[in-house]
Amino acid sequence: MAGIASEESGAGKSVEGSYSGHRCQSGEVLAEWRSSEQVENGIPSTSPPYWDTDEDEDDGGPKSSELYGKHTWKIEKFSQITKRELHSSAFEVGNYKWYILIYPQGCDVCNYLSLFLCVANHDKLLPGWSHFAQFTIAVVNKDPKKSKYSDTLHRFWKKEHDWGWKKFMEISKVYDGFVDTSDNLIIKAQVQVIREKPYRPFRCLDCQYRRELVRVYLTNVEQIYRRFVEERRSKLGKLIEDKARWSSFCTFWREIDQTSRHSMSREKTDVILKLVVKHFFIEKEVTSTLVMDSLYSGLKALECQTKSKKGRVKLLEAEEMPVPIVCAEKDMFVLVDDVLLLLERAAIEPLPPKDEKGPQNRTKDGNSGEDFNKDSIERDERRLTELGRRTLEIFVLAHLFSNKIEVSYQEAVALKRQEELIREEEAACLAETEQKAKRGVNEREKKAKKKQCIRDPTIPFLGFGASHHYLRLTT
Repeated sequence: MAGIASEESGAGKSVEGSYSGHRCQSGEVLAEWRSSEQVENGIPSTSPPYWDTDEDEDDGGPKSSELYGKHTWKIEKFSQITKRELHSSAFEVGNYKWYILIYPQGCDVCNYLSLFLCVANHDKLLPGWSHFAQFTIAVVNKDPKKSKYSDTLHRFWKKEHDWGWKKFMEISKVYDGFVDTSDNLIIKAQVQVIREKPYRPFRCLDCQYRRELVRVYLTNVEQIYRRFVEERRSKLGKLIEDKARWSSFCTFWREIDQTSRHSMSREKTDVILKLVVKHFFIEKEVTSTLVMDSLYSGLKALECQTKSKKGRVKLLEAEEMPVPIVCAEKDMFVLVDDVLLLLERAAIEPLPPKDEKGPQNRTKDGNSGEDFNKDSIERDERRLTELGRRTLEIFVLAHLFSNKIEVSYQEAVALKRQEELIREEEAACLAETEQKAKRGVNEREKKAKKKQCIRDPTIPFLGFGASHHYLRLTT
């Protein structure tokens, strides 16, 4: 490709360095990234233990931290570049090779800087290859808070081996603090290769990368959870508000046997978790990885909470322990209380209120002026874990209600209605039989009277028929 940046002197000379997340776990590597001087640095975390871990007990594959890496590309004499495009040297992340592609004057657009992440040697990969990754590209400003960032999630394959932004930023703005006094432009990339698991929530992101994205997208993730929970709460609320239907449902639940209640109050975890991933992991949504990480942590919290109830593990102080709706027992999700009580709870018990002073008011460039200190980071992590746990509980309850309890109730209502129709039909048949019998008696009485008239000529005139028979007999 024309315009490859090299180590040679002249316009477009680049100085590069890369970092792979699994090579160093020190907080020092964050010093230059997205105002990360505001992020904790070497201080022990008090976040939930399952938030920082990316261990997967069900397989021996690489951890998300081992599939994460960074690359810095310093382009010298940027203002003197005349080439249409430049690309960085290749760097490796997640056992795949990548490079950054830049169009200084725009790709199919004018007066914009275009930036892309590309798969190196894509034409030499085996047929059917596919890399799924989340990545962030940044153009660094001398004021870190003004650096320009863009994040996206993409599946790279044969026909889409490069992905990015044609209008990353206007060229006129590049010289407003982005090109330094030595005429250097610094571009940074973070790449997280993702191992998908369609059967359960999975850890997507390296811990430090996740913390950076949380500061940017916490509000979006909260909105996803709130929309889901509110939709389910609305459905349950309509059931409870319909007094006649709720009374009918309560009667149904109280009348069924204990074995049926037991069966309808539980579901296999693999059935639920597959549906959770299918519902929440949307491939084109940049927030999907954070949602999966949050649900993963929420699932761990739910499992730990179940163990703590059995006295084996202390998860939180008693006053911090949320009242559960669901517990995880072996390979089953089980409702912890009577269905009627849990449905009423779910219908009136919303998610925790938004923290108006929290990260939802923070912008990517940090213009709000609030420091992203250790306490706020851990508060966000706990909040996302609790949102993930609560959403899982509502998902389980809604699934059991819609796919088991409500189905059984509708069947019971249909059976009851069928029995009522049968009784109505039987009553109608009985009434019709009685009417036929009554008409038969009447007919027999009439015939008996007619016969009596024919035998006795002294009976007075009873009508044309009787007169006709009378005349015939007298002649």
